[in-house]
Amino acid sequence: MAGADAETGTETVADTEAKAETETGAAAVTNAGAEAAMEAEEQGYYRQLWVEEPATRRRLPDPVRASAVRAVIIIAVTLIQAMVAFLCTLAGSWLAFPMVLSSVASTVVATWGALDVWVTRQVWNQRNGVVSVPSSTARALRRERRRARRQERASERTKERIRRQGGAGQLSHS
Repeated sequence: MAGADAETGTETVADTEAKAETETGAAAVTNAGAEAAMEAEEQGYYRQLWVEEPATRRRLPDPVRASAVRAVIIIAVTLIQAMVAFLCTLAGSWLAFPMVLSSVASTVVATWGALDVWVTRQVWNQRNGVVSVPSSTARALRRERRRARRQERASERTKERIRRQGGAGQLSHS
């Protein structure tokens, strides 16, 4: 027996303490592993698939987003066509020439798609105004529209009040 007296067959105090520490450490590792497994299992059932984070930028307006999606699809198809044309050229296939021609045409369409995104964004900004710019003319226009709507609602309330009272106490209706 290692660490034991050969004659008596008993362990020394140091060996007993070392063995106890080893067993305690192994139990702690086992407990920590079990706790980690329990936490992982609990989190596996209750963990959300994703966590909503506040957007750092505002969402694109619908027309701009639609044109951007359209442009991305057109550009992706153009890149695939160009790659197929290149591979057909390397292979010496008869399809190489038609693919090169269609890639050139697709490049023109992809350029149009990218310009469409830019133009659509500019038009949307011009029509609806840029809210973040302090000197935006759209802000003043909205302010005027709100003021006009408030005055209109106030006059409607006044007319409704006069109608409900039946004009009592007034000499004329204006």
